[in-house]
Amino acid sequence: MIDLRSDTVTTPTEKMRRSMFEAEVGDDVYQDDPTVNKLQELAAEKIGKEAALFVPSGTFGNQLAIFTHTLRGDEVIVPSSNHIFVHEVGAPAVISNVQLRTIDDPYGMPSIDKIAKAIRNEDIHNPRTGLICMENAHSSGKVIPIDYLENVHKLARKCSIPVHLDGARIFNAAIALNVDAKQIASSADSVMFCLSKGLSAPVGSILAGTKDFVAKARKGRKLMGGGMRQAGVLAAAGIIALNEMIDRLAEDHENAKLLANLLDEIPQIHVLKDQLDINMVFFSFNTIEPEIFVGKMLENGVKINPPHEGIYRFVTHKDISKEDIYTVVKIIKRIVKI
Repeated sequence: MIDLRSDTVTTPTEKMRRSMFEAEVGDDVYQDDPTVNKLQELAAEKIGKEAALFVPSGTFGNQLAIFTHTLRGDEVIVPSSNHIFVHEVGAPAVISNVQLRTIDDPYGMPSIDKIAKAIRNEDIHNPRTGLICMENAHSSGKVIPIDYLENVHKLARKCSIPVHLDGARIFNAAIALNVDAKQIASSADSVMFCLSKGLSAPVGSILAGTKDFVAKARKGRKLMGGGMRQAGVLAAAGIIALNEMIDRLAEDHENAKLLANLLDEIPQIHVLKDQLDINMVFFSFNTIEPEIFVGKMLENGVKINPPHEGIYRFVTHKDISKEDIYTVVKIIKRIVKI
């Protein structure tokens, strides 16, 4: 089965499975799981932060960051297209008792002027602006330029507001921008990134920041049910992910561009060529009803998601080879009878 639904479907490597089996463990709530501690130290170094915390998922990490940075009743500024607003089940209202102030932008880059205007002043009627949230790489498949993030952070510092970066795919962004991930993370006070997407670990994400921030977040993690005890069994795979799986993300980007070029040769398909920065291919295809197309692809051994607002998304990852891409395109051509 060729699975193009997401890079969350990646399976752990044999080395990961072996390391999980052999992992030295302890009780991480007491901070004496040596494998978790090693992962956290490695993650902090990779991202250029003082400390890091292993958490169950990306959504958990983002919500823990909001919970740690804000006070009840605060307002959090976030672009309307960002994962925190679109795909995290309204969690800021439930967990942190904050409201989101969204700024419309399809690629997560509203103008600095719009962000500045969204920051609340001290009027008695206003909530406090407690946090600004950015996302890089963005879920649209685009990456956010370094200078833009620096300008957001400069504005936030001027107003004494922290910045959190949803960096679920920060290493994809770093490859696309040809920079070290540390440079991207330097424009945020806290950063979350996923181990379980393109890096292929089976479970887990990282939340990183200052030592004081992580100490506070650790208690919040416990409150949110994230004290995972002998979590070294999972952290072991994360260590392999950070040591061995980052550089190979470039292969996923190359495969995505190959897929986009091949799909673009099919007359019925329109590829969104301005959203090809990372490992995602977005396209419209209206010749066949979505449920029929998804069903026919599955009958031919290819898993895809239905379109969102008329746009399909295919995602390349470790388990998708160049041969798989040629196979997928042949299947589509057969379905549309080219």
